[in-house]
Amino acid sequence: MQSLITIIGPTAVGKSDLAMYIAKHFPVEIVNADSRQIYRYMNIGTSKPTPDEQQRVPHHLIDLINPDQNFNLAMYHRLAIEHINSIQENGRIPILVGGSGLYVWSTLEGWAIPHVAPDYTLRRELELFAEQEGSTALHQKLEQIDSMAASKIHPRNVRRIIRALEIYYGTGKQPSGLRHKQAPEFSSLIIGLTAERNELYSRIDQRVGKMVEQGLVEEVKNLSEMGYNSSLPSMSSIGYNQIYQFLQGQLTFSTALEKIKNETHRLARHQYAWFQLKDERIHWLDTGSNDIKKKAIELITRYIP
Repeated sequence: MQSLITIIGPTAVGKSDLAMYIAKHFPVEIVNADSRQIYRYMNIGTSKPTPDEQQRVPHHLIDLINPDQNFNLAMYHRLAIEHINSIQENGRIPILVGGSGLYVWSTLEGWAIPHVAPDYTLRRELELFAEQEGSTALHQKLEQIDSMAASKIHPRNVRRIIRALEIYYGTGKQPSGLRHKQAPEFSSLIIGLTAERNELYSRIDQRVGKMVEQGLVEEVKNLSEMGYNSSLPSMSSIGYNQIYQFLQGQLTFSTALEKIKNETHRLARHQYAWFQLKDERIHWLDTGSNDIKKKAIELITRYIP
């Protein structure tokens, strides 16, 4: 069976840095599992690998679409499997790297995902409902239809709630019942990175400051001038949404930064629901340890046949 290395964990914990370090010791190529790095022109706010990093180590599933184009889990799953297989066929080792639980587990567990075309009229109706009644009311609508699907979606994640309802109305079947698992044709060593909460929050806050230094405000301004506004799912991402509000005069700069930090803290907590510390499939490494890279190399050396 072919090999796959997976590096998961909350945002800002150091996943990409570890993957680049591993690339110095093994013939690897990186497969992105971050749901925002698929968008072109959104580089700073998504902590996308730099051009130099992408030149040193091949990266896949980055810059796939423009910010106003549609993309869904079924599309990601198909592309991820294709790229993983291709890398393996070329005699190299794929590393799946990212913090999107949906992207990671759909790939590792071999989810069979229903292909339901977008229904833009329905989406707009549900968006208006969420605006008028609140995202919690929309989430309750899904809960009445499919409690299992609802339990896996945060009540504030309007986009994912709408997609689940879209699948239901398009098929007449519960979304949770349409997903089944087909064992993939590869095994995976799953390395999880974690950090003490205050340390993780400090890392997040430092990253936000670095993004601003690198030109996050200018990046959002350029996207806005290109016609990509805050109504797009891509531009609702943490960082882009708040800076857009600042540029529109709806938030002060300091308030926008504070909101970015707080929302990213919340995201990190949510990611631990996908990547649980008690999950025995995951080899957890604490970033507070000085020999974390050495331990990762030892794990991979024992795993690679």
